[in-house]
Amino acid sequence: MPYFTYILECADKTLYVGVTNNLERRLKEHNEAKSGARYTKIRRPVTLRYSESFRTYAKARKREAELKGWKREKKLDLILKNVH
Repeated sequence: MPYFTYILECADKTLYVGVTNNLERRLKEHNEAKSGARYTKIRRPVTLRYSESFRTYAKARKREAELKGWKREKKLDLILKNVH
């Protein structure tokens, strides 16, 4: 089962980085669930802007930590370079 590191854009234009093994379900949770990430719960709706897949949870978490350490501009550059 693949794991995904993803970047969401919140309604207030802030960015959120996370990890999941089911991107579709997790996006729905961020937008609809009463539980879950407190950060996105108060900044709905959120939009998936970027994702990467990994074979292991450990690799996905490592990439998540890397992206969380980046400044906003670098994250936006990554998003823009990967728009199809």
